[in-house]
Amino acid sequence: MPQSRKKIFSKIYDQYVDKIYRFVFFKVNSREVAEDITSKVFVRGWDRFKHQGQNSDTQPKSEIKNPGAYIYQIARAEIANYYREKSKFKIISAESAVIADPKPGLEEKSGLDSDIVAVRNCLASLSTDYQDVLIWRYINGYSTGKIAELMGKSKGAVRVMLHRALKELRGMMKKEK
Repeated sequence: MPQSRKKIFSKIYDQYVDKIYRFVFFKVNSREVAEDITSKVFVRGWDRFKHQGQNSDTQPKSEIKNPGAYIYQIARAEIANYYREKSKFKIISAESAVIADPKPGLEEKSGLDSDIVAVRNCLASLSTDYQDVLIWRYINGYSTGKIAELMGKSKGAVRVMLHRALKELRGMMKKEK
């Protein structure tokens, strides 16, 4: 195998590993499970990437045109496999809400924790596509163009989906309070 394929995939890994981990973590809400799924995503991605363009006995392997979208596609499939294997519904526990460590006071931290728990619980109630666009946009910081590319939709459709997802999330948050 040419060294250049390893270098190319290494760059893809470096570019996407943290984003895939965050994406998976928000879906499964467990660090250990998110780490396991993230590693499976990149193992599957590498397996396909190293063989792309090669013919096998049964089927020719086509080129991966958009590695980022392909990696997210694998991540979504692995998350679905996780829940299928565990035969659980996607429920995010309030106990494992993680916040960046801005060192707030006890009272502020309690309020912040409460807000994070509410957002995460409401986020878990949204449809998978709404969860995905919100995580990609506001957690991973992707542009609507990048999200459109990942979802195979137009930029306009993604903007509408983001608007509707935020509106639904806000409505749930109002009911929560």
